[in-house]
Amino acid sequence: MDIVLLVKAAVMGIVEGLTEFLPISSTGHLILAGSLLGFDDDKAKVFDIAIQTGAIFAVILVYWHKIKSTVVALPRQPKAQRLALNIFIGFLPAVVLGLLFGKAIKAHLFIPIVVASTFIIGGFIILWAEKRPPGSVRVEHVDDMSPWDALKVGLVQCFAMIPGTSRSGSTIIGGMLLGLSRQAATDFSFFLAIPTLIGAGVYSLYKERALLSMADLPLFAVGLVFSFISAWLCVRWLLKYISTHNFIPFAWYRIAFGVVVLATAWSGAVVWAE
Repeated sequence: MDIVLLVKAAVMGIVEGLTEFLPISSTGHLILAGSLLGFDDDKAKVFDIAIQTGAIFAVILVYWHKIKSTVVALPRQPKAQRLALNIFIGFLPAVVLGLLFGKAIKAHLFIPIVVASTFIIGGFIILWAEKRPPGSVRVEHVDDMSPWDALKVGLVQCFAMIPGTSRSGSTIIGGMLLGLSRQAATDFSFFLAIPTLIGAGVYSLYKERALLSMADLPLFAVGLVFSFISAWLCVRWLLKYISTHNFIPFAWYRIAFGVVVLATAWSGAVVWAE
């Protein structure tokens, strides 16, 4: 296996883990990083989706106590049953719309200019969301969500099919706009990520299996390991951060990053791959 290729896989894994659960779009960063590294062929696109599983393992580890207690209590506890049902309901829209439009979106929107534009738009949406009145919160804890709340967050999650939008950004900021507290929206975003990203990874690997061989195993293993480690550090940091901070810094980061990409593309300073 080419050492340079393994280094690229490690870099992509770190990018995935650090950006997957922040409202700054992991897919967008992976597209841009892949463009800069020359790691953007069809196999690389499968790799980008597959290594999300490493980030999900980090979430499972951080939330293991909650996940375990919910699973154990499922047969007898209404609260656990409601949470499981809500995750299932929130997961469904992404499955349906992903199967209907996923191929067309990947064919036409997975390009740096689209990513940069959605970075900027998403940044302004976060700024708008953070200006909402303090009294607009009606769901303080993830266990208090109704199935209707879960469906609405699941529908909002579908905006993340557009690269650069951010799955976590859509669900967290969307959840807050729908009346969830910052903590409840963040927790539900993490729980919803488990079936969504594992499902996307398994489906992508199965669908594109003809592109892959056993020789690719070290490449994917490196990406998964680095994705897991960086995501574990990032999730732990984010949960502490949201207890005392808002998402405005991420909004300005998105706007600045998007402007830089557009400026370098238009000036010719960086030739972003299409």
